[in-house]
Amino acid sequence: METPGPEKSSCCGGDAKAGFSYTFVEGDYKKLPGYLAEADLGLGCGIPTQFADLKPGETVLDLGAGAGNDAFVARSFVGETGRVLGVDMTAEMVTKARENNRKAGFTNVEFRLGEIEHLPVDRDAVDVVVSNCVLNLVPDKRAAFSEMARVLKAGGRFCVSDIVTRGEIPPGARKAAALYAGCVSGAIPKGDYLGLIAEQGFHHIEVRKERVVEVPREVLEKHLSSPELEKWTREGSPVVSVTVTGKKP
Repeated sequence: METPGPEKSSCCGGDAKAGFSYTFVEGDYKKLPGYLAEADLGLGCGIPTQFADLKPGETVLDLGAGAGNDAFVARSFVGETGRVLGVDMTAEMVTKARENNRKAGFTNVEFRLGEIEHLPVDRDAVDVVVSNCVLNLVPDKRAAFSEMARVLKAGGRFCVSDIVTRGEIPPGARKAAALYAGCVSGAIPKGDYLGLIAEQGFHHIEVRKERVVEVPREVLEKHLSSPELEKWTREGSPVVSVTVTGKKP
């Protein structure tokens, strides 16, 4: 597994009620082919299509598709001969994505209601799986990665952007980080995350991009003790976004 040195960045959508709402991928997304403003909810922590090597005619599955942002970008790469499936566990999001798809007039993009741990997708059905800042929110990550392996064809691949941690985060620090970047909830140590992927038999697992999620000091001060704040300052933020790729045998 290859792990490049981390860049620094703020992260995906925070708690608007707390006065924080950030994303570091919005500007990049607007430059991508297939981008639809209506489908961009500003909740990503990376661009999973960036390293997915999508090709015309392939079938792509987007886990936690939301309003369809990554699915529509993926569709621009696979073209008319390809197919894109998006799965989301929220009926409201599926409805919104379907409406965006109707307006776009795509006939080879489909959105389904379902859980990532129990995907409504046949075995060996897709060439590529992508996901953007969603898997960290899934309670049973082992089941989620197992489902990824099940639905991918032999030789298929994945590219997922997600939030992980560098070691354990104290409860107060996790709460502070979650206020700033809502996608922190459920994040586990990077080594554990990559280990769960490897358990499913995936190979050529690589961290293609890594960024430290910086949380403002004024947010941390509200939730951390003085020793915890000192440690955070000394060691740096333990919250990291990663984009990971891998292949199924």
